[in-house]
Amino acid sequence: MKNPKKILFLVGEFGEDYEIMVPFQMMQMVGHEIHAVCPDKKKGEQIATAIHDFDGYQTYSEKPGHLFTLNATFADIDAKDYDALMIAGGRGAEYIRLNEKVISITKHFAESGKPVAAICHGVQVLTAADVVKGKKMTAYPACGPEVTIAGGNYMEVPPTDAVVDGNWVTSPAWPGHPNWVGEFLKVLGTEITHAS
Repeated sequence: MKNPKKILFLVGEFGEDYEIMVPFQMMQMVGHEIHAVCPDKKKGEQIATAIHDFDGYQTYSEKPGHLFTLNATFADIDAKDYDALMIAGGRGAEYIRLNEKVISITKHFAESGKPVAAICHGVQVLTAADVVKGKKMTAYPACGPEVTIAGGNYMEVPPTDAVVDGNWVTSPAWPGHPNWVGEFLKVLGTEITHAS
């Protein structure tokens, strides 16, 4: 791969299983280096994930997902060492946004103009960091009011879609992975070619 990027991936306990596992593996598959970190956790430690499903209720249910092994230590992270930021969705975003270093990391990426990708509830980290003013973005619909209150331009799109605003890419939920990751790879300048 030409010009591989170094990506920081913010995750948290009970983040959505697919929204942690799949993008992490997709970035590795195409040759980017991605470091998954969680506040107060070290490289080699695991976090629990959750599977969010729709069973006919007014909102999603939460079931146990896989254990996910972190490959970097949160305390050692320096945002300046990374080219791009990804933020997983699910309940993890709700509490990692309370961590001061998560907020300062997020502000670094926003203020330095580096690429940012967030999915589902991951935008809660962006709104808590107060960096969404004027940004066109999407999220899980329940997070739409937060985007609006924080000054962002919330776009309601199907769960399979992604919204691109400059070098920011957001999607409502894991059914959007093909578009979300695909658009983020374009932002990163990643070219995927097929043998003829």
